[in-house]
Amino acid sequence: MKALARVLTAAICIAVSALYAAGQDDDVYTVDSSVVVLNATVADSAGRHVEGLTRNQFKVFEDGVQQELNFFAAEETPFAAVILLDTSGSMEERVTLARAAAIRFLDGLRSSDNAAVYSFDSKVSLVQPFSNSRDVVEKIFDLKSKGMTVLNDAIFEAAGELGKRPEKRRAIIVLSDGEDTMSKRSDEKAMKAALAVNASIYTIDMSSTSMPMAQRVKSQSALKKFAEKTGGTFVATPGGAAMRDAFRNIVDELGAQYTIGYAPTSKKDGKWHALELRVSKPGLTIRTRKGYVAQTTK
Repeated sequence: MKALARVLTAAICIAVSALYAAGQDDDVYTVDSSVVVLNATVADSAGRHVEGLTRNQFKVFEDGVQQELNFFAAEETPFAAVILLDTSGSMEERVTLARAAAIRFLDGLRSSDNAAVYSFDSKVSLVQPFSNSRDVVEKIFDLKSKGMTVLNDAIFEAAGELGKRPEKRRAIIVLSDGEDTMSKRSDEKAMKAALAVNASIYTIDMSSTSMPMAQRVKSQSALKKFAEKTGGTFVATPGGAAMRDAFRNIVDELGAQYTIGYAPTSKKDGKWHALELRVSKPGLTIRTRKGYVAQTTK
């Protein structure tokens, strides 16, 4: 099992390194379709993480066709995460709240986990590089609300950074009001970038209650879409205990996921392939990514 894990990890790292290249709106992420990996969260009817499931209890279907599993891991595995803080002009005083939330997430890291912090407004900026430290750099306290919003670009760049990491479990934590106003890349390209590096997106709604309802619904819809398609979660406008619980749950979830890999029978056709993960034990719900775009054969 350990030898297979090392081979799989190496294959993923090589494939992702070859796929990532920062650029303009015509950038495209694809997955090396010789290896497909799913990180899955399994919960019971009360929303509690379910542990102790075995390989034989899982089945993976690609485009409706069952695939043969060749990798399975259920142990608590280290994760890498990128925290994206929206510091655009629309965030105003909520930048302080977002910063406090990021610090709370870092407080929950285990010694084996790594996280980086980026801010985004009219551009994406590194605040704190990957580290397993719970401490934050002074720079995070200098963040101010200004400029436009490049949410899609921020997710795209976060995916590129995660693609360089050795951890099999990866996440992007977005704290934003959901309004993208200036990105070079579409939400679909940002989504595919995250899927290509097997990153789950967890979106925290930071929209103001004073925002017009139609605008707020649109913003929340964008955040929900990122979360649902990548196997993450959407957290409604948080505050106090709700925020504390949300971030504790995200950290716990990332450390207790099931990691499943298979070699697909489909062709490298550059098309979207739908994924479905099933578990034989009744009464459980599964969250994982919905699919991937296969790398074309050259």
